[in-house]
Amino acid sequence: MKAARIYLSVLCLTVGFLFGFSPAEKKSKATWIWQSEMIGREKQEILDFCKSNDINLVYLRIEMNKLYEYYRDFIGEATEMGIEVHAVAGHPAWALKSNEKRMMNIVHWVKSYNREAQKNERIRGIQLDIEPYLLPFWETDQKRIIREWQANVQAFTAEVSKDGDLVASAAIPFWLDDIPIPGQEEMSLSKWMIGQFDTVCIMAYRDTLSGQNGILNLIDQEMKEADELETRVLVAVNMKPLAEDHASFAEEGLALMNQQIERLPAHMAQHPSFSGVAIHDYRYWKEAAPLPPTTKQRYKGTYIWRAELIGTEKEEILSFAEQNRVNLLYVRLDLELPTSYYRDFVREAREAGIEVHAMGGHPIWALSECRGKINKLVNWVKAYNEAVSIEEQFHGIHLDIEPYVLPVWREDKEEVLRQWMGNIEAFVEETKKDASLEASVDLAAWLDKTPTPGQPELPFSHWMIKQLDHTTLMAFRDRAPSIIGLVENQMKYAESLQKKLVVTVETKESHEGNGISFYEEGMGEMERQLDLVTKALDRYSSYWGLAIHAYDYWKNGKE
Repeated sequence: MKAARIYLSVLCLTVGFLFGFSPAEKKSKATWIWQSEMIGREKQEILDFCKSNDINLVYLRIEMNKLYEYYRDFIGEATEMGIEVHAVAGHPAWALKSNEKRMMNIVHWVKSYNREAQKNERIRGIQLDIEPYLLPFWETDQKRIIREWQANVQAFTAEVSKDGDLVASAAIPFWLDDIPIPGQEEMSLSKWMIGQFDTVCIMAYRDTLSGQNGILNLIDQEMKEADELETRVLVAVNMKPLAEDHASFAEEGLALMNQQIERLPAHMAQHPSFSGVAIHDYRYWKEAAPLPPTTKQRYKGTYIWRAELIGTEKEEILSFAEQNRVNLLYVRLDLELPTSYYRDFVREAREAGIEVHAMGGHPIWALSECRGKINKLVNWVKAYNEAVSIEEQFHGIHLDIEPYVLPVWREDKEEVLRQWMGNIEAFVEETKKDASLEASVDLAAWLDKTPTPGQPELPFSHWMIKQLDHTTLMAFRDRAPSIIGLVENQMKYAESLQKKLVVTVETKESHEGNGISFYEEGMGEMERQLDLVTKALDRYSSYWGLAIHAYDYWKNGKE
């Protein structure tokens, strides 16, 4: 099988050099169904779940005592929906030579089934899930078990390869790269296993991407091995409740799991072997308890760009906030000022029911070279919050990064987006590390028309919304229908992720033409239009209110 596939890979590479690979190759999103009786009693529910969660690959455990007819309807309907069905089978004892015949029975069954099935009813592959490290004598007789496991795998792939249409795959844990092959100590067991199959699912059972014990670090060696061997890799995560919380998303919930796996493609862009994700398994995924609803408090916010105003007109700002029902302030920080400069203002604002978020940003903060500036802001705020009382702490950190004003945006927008994504991921990770700070950003509402690098089917604004606690959409228009039109699709998307959105409008004089700012219409008309916006958007749980840009212009705007 591997020899034939290597020949095919060379051919594909040749074609690729001539015509180019498609950057939009669709990745797999898979799950396992271990209880085959489910496809009989809840077929439609499973298919609906697959559709709503974009699943295009199902590993279905086969009970060989059932008639072929039992599987045909489910597989046929799945195929029509663009879902491949692969058989999955395995047991720790299947690693032993004495159980080779039992292992081979699944191959013979699938081939026999496929011969009698219509094309759209056929099983597309077979996956082995053999976990011999669960055997009681793994620790005492590991080398023998590994040798027999290798022999059984080779017998399996040789038999599968006789049918060129079948995909041979395996589920393997991430830590096999620490185990050498007996007699070939220079080769890891993971590399050997990866080399035998068309596809491997690496069981990267952790509940975070980053860090020493995160998914990215733990699978790094396997991804490099798979790149070298030209084997496709699906990265698998777990929704099954486990005693070790860090090995499953069961406790963290669906929203966090979705956030983490949606970030994977960008991190895996340098690995041609990366072919998608797999979630273990359908039952636990389906039954995962939804996150408890958050009590909704609609925002009315504004921006304070000049840090010196905190000292020179604190009372005026707080009075303006009270008169205009402001309960959210984005305050730009001057990090050269001492922490004592902000304490009274933050405390008095919080006593007045106003959330204060520390703000920073610049267009060049989208570039990797400026990641240190973001970290400096985050670390300053964390140090400040640790040094003051709870009543004087910032509620969150807000970034205003608008790289589309840079010349490099026009020269290489995709590269700027990639670097921006990396900086945002680093910002969120650092903000959340050992802190309860909320992470948010300003985002141009029109970025929903820009594709995400590495995920061309995903609008960039959607990618950004997934990363943050809340996103402030800059919908700079001066009529309610135009504002609603800019943000409504993003409201729907954010609602599906239980994310919060704030809609921002402009009061500063604009030189981009009429229709951008409320500078000409005045603040009374702005309030009337924003009332219409709220009435239209309030049906979305993702709509968390409005912000007016900015305090200086708003307070001096004409009535």
